[in-house]
Amino acid sequence: MTAVGDIGGISTIPGTSSTDRRAVISLLRRLRSDEGQTDPLPIWEELRSMGDVVRAPWGGYFVTGFKACSQVLRGRNWLVPDFAWQERRPDQERWEAPATREMTRTLIRLNAPAHTCQRRSLGNPFDRSSIEDMRPGVAALVSGLLDGLEDRLRADGEADFVSLVAEQLPIHTVGRWIGIDPEDHARILDFTHRQVYAQELLPAKSELAISAQATLEMRAYFTGLIRHRRANPGHDALTGLIHYWDSQYPDDRAAADRVIYDLTMFITIASLETTSVLLANIAWLLTRDPSRADWLRQHPEHIDDAIEETLRYDPPIFVNSRIAADDTVLAGVPMPKDTTVHVLYGAAAHDPRRNPSPGVFDIRRGGGHLAFGGGAHYCLGAGLARLEARELLAQLLERFPTLRPSAPPSYDTSRVVFRRITSLEVTV
Repeated sequence: MTAVGDIGGISTIPGTSSTDRRAVISLLRRLRSDEGQTDPLPIWEELRSMGDVVRAPWGGYFVTGFKACSQVLRGRNWLVPDFAWQERRPDQERWEAPATREMTRTLIRLNAPAHTCQRRSLGNPFDRSSIEDMRPGVAALVSGLLDGLEDRLRADGEADFVSLVAEQLPIHTVGRWIGIDPEDHARILDFTHRQVYAQELLPAKSELAISAQATLEMRAYFTGLIRHRRANPGHDALTGLIHYWDSQYPDDRAAADRVIYDLTMFITIASLETTSVLLANIAWLLTRDPSRADWLRQHPEHIDDAIEETLRYDPPIFVNSRIAADDTVLAGVPMPKDTTVHVLYGAAAHDPRRNPSPGVFDIRRGGGHLAFGGGAHYCLGAGLARLEARELLAQLLERFPTLRPSAPPSYDTSRVVFRRITSLEVTV
């Protein structure tokens, strides 16, 4: 993800009419509003109606069509905005923000060969065999969280699904895999919610300041965790990373620790915001229409289809950015080297050329989405997120046949890139 300054003071770009510029700015502002967070579909449709690639107010382009978005995410001639790219930007002060620099060292902002090296060190941690091994543990976690949901529903008549279940399942799952003390979960969720402002498309200076403080807390926590695990190795992923990178840097403990920190921190926080939104979306989309949940309860073989349709209909991440590695052409538009494009996942998934009648939530659609990205940067935790969603949905349907939302989800409307559902009140 890339980030730029406030859209209010941007000058007109040559070749872009002031009318088009104002229209795009208006749509972006609407996307950050209560209306846009609750129902972004009309905004995606308006952007897509302007073309498969739409000039951004600050330069570069938004990419709206499914085919074009897929080409960018999977193409080798499209890079992520790494340090080398940032150093070529005129607004160096923006890229010196502490939280931005912290995230630029992580997998999501690395290109080959650095990305290849770090990704290879992880292997395929969530392949089919590993997922099957993790399934009983995830199922037990889901059962315990739903016990808590049931207790709250019995006591109060309604409960917040997000705070009790959707946020807790990802941190418990990845925490167990890495070896994190459950007593630290609340602390990690807190600084994660604040740190991701730095990864937004349009962060304000005040939001970057919030992210800077969260970054200090995040760094202190994970460096302390690594130090403790060195002294107390276990049978967890963090211990494995320590062994691997110590062998790669036998004479440079600081270099090893830096990579271990980058990987451990990124894997942890990357799995929280996105998966919690997926889980909350599933609960909302399946329980708001009782007939939909009833049908799926009678046809559990379509649970995976329901998860994929949820990812398509309302993806947890709205925007991702790439940079043209060389002069190229995208959807008929020339793209000089270093051109920035912003892939709009939701607009792509609602492209009627790929998914007919895209505004209809259809469990049996069998359509396509790009919610987990593509190519070298395909989401490392896609299999884990699907496992969590599958186990949650199966138990939710069985245990709560009359679960209903008592109000629509509430969103953090300061976000554009990383959506965050702050609450979803449910009742039975």
